Amino acid sequence: MQEEIIINKEQLNSYNSCVSDLIETKIVQSMDKYIQHGDITCLDHCINVSLKSYKVCKFLNLDYKSAARGALLHDFFLYDWHIRGSHVGLHGFRHSKISLQNAEKHFNLNSKEKNIILTHMWPLTLKPPKFKESFVVSLIDKICSSKEIASHIYKKSIIIPFKRRKQ
Repeated sequence: MQEEIIINKEQLNSYNSCVSDLIETKIVQSMDKYIQHGDITCLDHCINVSLKSYKVCKFLNLDYKSAARGALLHDFFLYDWHIRGSHVGLHGFRHSKISLQNAEKHFNLNSKEKNIILTHMWPLTLKPPKFKESFVVSLIDKICSSKEIASHIYKKSIIIPFKRRKQ
């Protein structure tokens, strides 16, 4: 379930012109079959991060196109990380490298897009981002992930009303 982001038609057209060549491919669409956080698919999560990164970078007069594209591919690891044996090593530490390898197989990326994908898990992965756009995407990814996880926990929690004992 993708959250609504307030955007006007001009912004939407501009955003789409940045990412349409990526998002319309079958391989990127395949991210919709993997759950990322709670009940949010990997594709929906990446679109959320991408659109928000686009808006922030455009507002800050940064390279919003690279931010949108890198953010769209930041979790392009193409496996269900919840299933043991679907990947090698600890997902949190390794998936940024796997995402970059997958993205480079399928798309031509510039240096900012590569850095965005590779460093979005900083500081967990130790290598700091080189570009302001990479910092923006990393921060927005953490905000979106936290919100998605918190929303899932909230939806799954059971609230039992307190009943007073009659005296």
